[in-house]
Amino acid sequence: MSIDTAYQYLYTGALIVFLILIGAMVIRSVIGPRFTDRILSVNMLGTMVISSIAILSRLLKESYLVDVALIYAMISFISVLMLASMFIPADAKAPDLTNKRKRNRFLRREEAPAPDPEKLAETESSQGLNAAPESAANTMADTTEVKA
Repeated sequence: MSIDTAYQYLYTGALIVFLILIGAMVIRSVIGPRFTDRILSVNMLGTMVISSIAILSRLLKESYLVDVALIYAMISFISVLMLASMFIPADAKAPDLTNKRKRNRFLRREEAPAPDPEKLAETESSQGLNAAPESAANTMADTTEVKA
């Protein structure tokens, strides 16, 4: 067996593996539970197709297929950007899940009750949030008196 035959077996095996993985990504893009899963599977699908075209270029000894793979890479990149910009909101903020109650509410997807203004005012006054902070000049005067 020559080295060329070994390379042909290697390229053929790699193409078969990529074909199986491409089938799995097509299934994932159809049944993905969230839209972000679908976007990622389309991106991975494009990457595997580009790799398959590059392997075919080496297997068939056709250099123009590399150019096709590069053009396909640009089209795949732009398509994923378009999908992400259309379906993922730009002003999405990550939820603050440090509080256990907030985390449970987020996981249950319930709306937070509106805060009662009277209780909010009581809480702020009891915590001293309405008090004015000391100025830097007063703080400096206190420290100089201690030294003297």
